[in-house]
Amino acid sequence: METEMTLHQAKMNLLRVVDCIRTIDDVQAIQQILANYYAQKAEAEIDRLWDNGTINEQVIEQWGQEHMRTPYNYAQ
Repeated sequence: METEMTLHQAKMNLLRVVDCIRTIDDVQAIQQILANYYAQKAEAEIDRLWDNGTINEQVIEQWGQEHMRTPYNYAQ
């Protein structure tokens, strides 16, 4: 229950920030802050996966050779 309350409080704080947006510059600055935040989180997770051996150069090379495509079913 505490996690839900904390999440609710975090959402309310974000709504207060959004309510203060007055210019496109504000929007762009907030977008850049969020982009940087999530980029840092992704980089930290990639580093963790590299450090524990889940990914390595061979795995990355395999990803580069994959041809994943969305299967489309045109028959209707």
